[in-house]
Amino acid sequence: MSYPHQWRLATATLLLSQLMLVAASLWPRSSCLGANMVRLPAAAVQRREVALTIDDGPDPLVTPQVLAILAQHGVTATFFCIGERAAAQPQLCASMLAAGHRIENHGAHHPTLCSLSGPAGWRREILGGQDMLQRITGKAPHFYRPVAGLRNLFLDPVLHEVGLRQATWTRRGFDTRERDPETVLRRLTHQLGAGDILLLHDGHAAHTPAGEALIVAVLPRLLEAIRAHGLTPVTLVQSCGLS
Repeated sequence: MSYPHQWRLATATLLLSQLMLVAASLWPRSSCLGANMVRLPAAAVQRREVALTIDDGPDPLVTPQVLAILAQHGVTATFFCIGERAAAQPQLCASMLAAGHRIENHGAHHPTLCSLSGPAGWRREILGGQDMLQRITGKAPHFYRPVAGLRNLFLDPVLHEVGLRQATWTRRGFDTRERDPETVLRRLTHQLGAGDILLLHDGHAAHTPAGEALIVAVLPRLLEAIRAHGLTPVTLVQSCGLS
């Protein structure tokens, strides 16, 4: 005896569950697939803190300019570094640490399709990045950020196994493809408030029509806007009371 109605219902339920998994994996700020830090803790909000996070470096040309701007403003940031890039620029990483910045794990190689990995693939990417960065900096990263914030249901168990926390962002400027500094600045400062985690890129940065890296063009004015809102930039580690 066949049950066409039940089969249709079962098929629809299965398809819906798969669509929900796909949607969760494509939404960087989602917590459906595991813990995901998209804002700073409540205590940091009360202290009116924000976190400036910078991805995909270090870049030998762009990162020194970023460090100079941060130094001028007396601000520390969190750099989510790619392991192989950090290994190629150990002195630059040392300069970042000496200035009080923190280096966190953005994977070993930053593969575009990392979100399609199974448990073994996630382990290779995360543990590889963790080992490289700890060797270079002498500090074990506390946080991991997946490529473009994309992941799947296999990521959270690996992070739990390694002892890392996933951190994405509250708002981003899309500065890897947007060439207009005004647009990037507007995206980052719209409804800017305490507890926000902001995302920029020193690696894979887009450039203005004049040839300047977007982060270099935007960062001074972003820091001024943060100050004008009565906010204090801190690292993710500082916001969470970690060492």
